[in-house]
Amino acid sequence: MIILTYNEEIHIARCLESVASIASKVVVVDSGSTDSTRAIALKLGAAVYTNKWRNYSEQFNWALDNTGPHTEWILRLDADEIVSKELAKTLEAVLNGEVAERGFTITRRIYFLGKWIRWGGIYPARMLRLWRSGFGRCESRWMDEHILVDGLVGHIAGDLYDKNLNNIGWWTAKHNSYASREALDLLLSEHGVDHELDRGFNKQAKAKRWLKIGVYSRLPLGWRSMAYFVFRYFVLLGFLDGSRGFAFHFLQGFWYRFLVDAKICEVRLRMTRDRISFEEAVAVSLDIKL
Repeated sequence: MIILTYNEEIHIARCLESVASIASKVVVVDSGSTDSTRAIALKLGAAVYTNKWRNYSEQFNWALDNTGPHTEWILRLDADEIVSKELAKTLEAVLNGEVAERGFTITRRIYFLGKWIRWGGIYPARMLRLWRSGFGRCESRWMDEHILVDGLVGHIAGDLYDKNLNNIGWWTAKHNSYASREALDLLLSEHGVDHELDRGFNKQAKAKRWLKIGVYSRLPLGWRSMAYFVFRYFVLLGFLDGSRGFAFHFLQGFWYRFLVDAKICEVRLRMTRDRISFEEAVAVSLDIKL
């Protein structure tokens, strides 16, 4: 199992304890935590490494290449995620059995302000999180990266709980960082960068990527974020998630998407107004060095 961390002391013990019965080895790759994340992980038996952060894709592939899990299967988890008891039992059966698949998707259940977000197209979301060692790798993207698996992919019953305990300020700061990377990915798509749309994707991930690149990215900046929120909140019944659900759908479905578009506009503006290169505009506007 591989977990990437940065200042996750409020989550890491909970995460590790949820997989204690099924994980023969846990690798934690930390990007310079200033809290007790590494100490807690070491105390609970994880092998802890440190590597400088650039983006999720590079960090995860560094973990695959340099930490040598040496296990038949690899499970990808975030520190704020919990393997449910039901999922743990299913995983144990798969890991100890004979299966033809080289990878498996797992359903993620997101909680926001303590509430399970069930509507608006959020649940069930199938994420490829388990694969045979040597047959999976993280695609090279700045945001919304997936594991690409060479071979048959199945699905495992049971939910992975995404329960972040940080406050709204942390959440918005995190999504501000996400927005910079998302803006860069969309800008790179405009410049013809191939993001491996087809190879190794499960059907749900492939459909979402096609809609994002083939449809959403072609809509007018700004207006598309409002259209997406309306579709998600009313057509996909996001309003059924109640008041906390409204906060989630508005922030993640409108505010975040609008912020991405504003960052794209800024990069383009700096290129034309300041007469600088794409790389320079990205560095100034998004604080990312290509």
